[in-house]
Amino acid sequence: MVPGIASTDGGDEPGAVDGPVATQLRKGVLEYCVLALLRDGPRYGVELLQELGRHPMLATSQGTIYPLLSRLRRAGLADTFLRDSASGPSRRYYTLTEAGESALAEFTALWPAFRATIDHVLAPGEHP
Repeated sequence: MVPGIASTDGGDEPGAVDGPVATQLRKGVLEYCVLALLRDGPRYGVELLQELGRHPMLATSQGTIYPLLSRLRRAGLADTFLRDSASGPSRRYYTLTEAGESALAEFTALWPAFRATIDHVLAPGEHP
């Protein structure tokens, strides 16, 4: 298997992109992608996993998402509340806090220049 290419061998998520490069890239942006999903309204962990799983580069596991959500909560970027579920026990929903909105806004403002810089560095023959 070539690193960074979609995995079909039973990895964490079907179609997930795996390998050390993909893993490091995902780690660098996953927190902000979760904040962006929370901007659209409260979500619970499995719902976030499903939404991230729609994008193979972002597909992750419960072993990654729940610790990330706990870190966001401890950092004051997300808050939680419990909501009854018709299909089992109450679910813990996560919401974006004002600090989370600020962090997401900062990331969103920096991302285009960051992406452009990386694209420039990666382009062959364009370096002085």
